[in-house]
Amino acid sequence: MQIEEKGLSTQEVEEQVEIFKRGNIKVNITEAATVGNGISRIEPAGKKELISFYDAEKDNHSILKFVPASGAASRMFKALHNFAGEFDPENDTLRDYLDKKQDADLQRFFNHMEQLPFYEHAVERAKKNHSDYEDLSNDKRHKILVKTILESDGLYLSNLPKGLVPFHKYNMNTATAFEEHLLEAAKYVEVNGVAKLHFTVAKGDKDKFKGEWKEIQERVENETGVKFEIEYSYQDPKTDTIAVDNNFELFRTEENDLFFRPGGHGALIENLNQLDAEIVFVKNIDNVVTEEAMQNVANYKKMLGGKLFKVQQQIFKYLETLEKGNVPSEKLDEIQRFLNEELFIKSSSNHDLFIEDLKEKLHRPLRVCGMVKNEGEPGGGPFLVKDKNGEISLQIIEGAQIDNDNPEQAKTARESTHFNPVDIVCSLKDHNGEGFDLPGYVDKEMSFIADKTKYGKALKALERPGLWNGGMAKWNTIFVEVPVETFNPVKTVSDLLKDSHQAS
Repeated sequence: MQIEEKGLSTQEVEEQVEIFKRGNIKVNITEAATVGNGISRIEPAGKKELISFYDAEKDNHSILKFVPASGAASRMFKALHNFAGEFDPENDTLRDYLDKKQDADLQRFFNHMEQLPFYEHAVERAKKNHSDYEDLSNDKRHKILVKTILESDGLYLSNLPKGLVPFHKYNMNTATAFEEHLLEAAKYVEVNGVAKLHFTVAKGDKDKFKGEWKEIQERVENETGVKFEIEYSYQDPKTDTIAVDNNFELFRTEENDLFFRPGGHGALIENLNQLDAEIVFVKNIDNVVTEEAMQNVANYKKMLGGKLFKVQQQIFKYLETLEKGNVPSEKLDEIQRFLNEELFIKSSSNHDLFIEDLKEKLHRPLRVCGMVKNEGEPGGGPFLVKDKNGEISLQIIEGAQIDNDNPEQAKTARESTHFNPVDIVCSLKDHNGEGFDLPGYVDKEMSFIADKTKYGKALKALERPGLWNGGMAKWNTIFVEVPVETFNPVKTVSDLLKDSHQAS
């Protein structure tokens, strides 16, 4: 009954249990993708040309920005929650606490917190709730201020979805990550005066986003001269996965129900599959910049979009040629070179299968992914990967998928120079205007098993193949270098104090 309520079948649950028994499958990375070998570096003249090409083409296409936005802000404020629970100004000093913690983020927070977009609002509320606030010691004020930021009688920011936390302070207003995504979208997904966005949100948060939109709509539409169409969706319950104990028996709750967990961001391939758009830009909710830096970021998005349009047009021409038949051998050689050199797919040349093989390899969803030089940030890396059929293709691979016990694989992993900041533009329809069935292009073997606990008991949890690694493993892929200034994630509250989040 419980399985059916999720929209799952008993067979699907049994298949998930078999994956637990099988364990994680490590990928076979043959080379790190680097500039000139899997990653393109586009020079200024080429960038300018691709931006112009994108601008000339975009009004002929349905374009949308897809933003996974179901994350809660609680993780962003984790260090502050610890501080609020642990710090006792009666018996400890802030200096001693910080020295003990050795937490650079927390240190930065207390050194520069007056630069936070919600600082003044927090102080105002703290004074309202504590009439003696001005007379208290510095350390006591700091504790009250942190609790005011976090708790329900204050700003209660840690209870918000991350997308609705104020990120940037301007002269006349503060802007949430949600608002900055709209302003940015107006610069490159607008088609005939309308920008379309789709946010995946947690159940219970949709009305909060709608309420925020109601408050800012007039200002944002006046400022951009663009109308916005905003859609929301939830992660489908049928993408939740069963948990098992260490003996691979189904894990049960204290009420003796089966225990299902959300299947990770890879589950969002279903949400992507429901979109009625040809071109989709994918970007995380917390990766935004202030308004003065926005045009530069938008130009790199257009560059990626221009590259996608060029490659897509070439693929469509080749598919039309192959479908007409009687293709001269020079043309077949040209198509194979394109697959090898542009898409980095090493194709078989068995001539009986050759034309069908070329068609199959070209007839896939396409993505162009921005890649940033790795300067120690976490994120999946770009690699050339050999699958079990011996086919080599470009893939985004997470560290957990690499067999670090194998010296050769570990060495190849260390040669990686770039990482994926979730900066992707996708083509979701084929040359006939038909949408691809995206779940058919997932590599199910790239699912990931993690060890967790519940009620103090060990369990194994299953994450579906990640959205941009296993979830898109059978797509055609192009990697393009983009500068680090296009990547400005906010993982902790102190990240809002970085220069890229300070409006001048």
